[in-house]
Amino acid sequence: MVRQREFDEDAALDAAMRLFWEKGYEAASLTELTARMGIQRPSMYAAFGSKKELFEAALRSYTKAHAARVRAKLQSRTSVKDAFRSLFEGIVADEYEGSLNRGCFSINTMVELAPHDEKFEILTREHQLYLSVIFQETIERGIRTGELDAALEARGTAQALLVSLIGLTVMLKSRPDRQFADNTVKTVLTLLR
Repeated sequence: MVRQREFDEDAALDAAMRLFWEKGYEAASLTELTARMGIQRPSMYAAFGSKKELFEAALRSYTKAHAARVRAKLQSRTSVKDAFRSLFEGIVADEYEGSLNRGCFSINTMVELAPHDEKFEILTREHQLYLSVIFQETIERGIRTGELDAALEARGTAQALLVSLIGLTVMLKSRPDRQFADNTVKTVLTLLR
């Protein structure tokens, strides 16, 4: 008979994700992971597999939730320009007003693992492509309503906004002057003519 797990897998995965997000894949030790998850190593291996498999599960969980948050934020406003402004300004505010300077877990993974691990290259690229589609759909909504210029190329603009968002998120890890970040956002948003 299969023994039932004595811990909440979702809560344990969330705890692992938070540690990986804070420290990165390499710096998060198995001892720290199991302590944060509140389980023993055999339970971790039985539920999630290796450290790398645990990291992959954490990344997949994060990207699903992150994409849903981005979509909800962009759909929460009638004005497409206001929605993108809120998204970008929110990222800057979180970095300067929040207590942790973690950036985006997916972007951190893209920088740490994607250059030398094909699986994480693919997973982070898929997340970028999905966000680009969300951006494109939002821009197309703005074109349909007449808020954005009908000549605006939605796909290219969405991709440029995504690249800007990724660059901004990476740059914020070095905590540049707040005015520098605010000016960057203001200029990036001029893509939405």
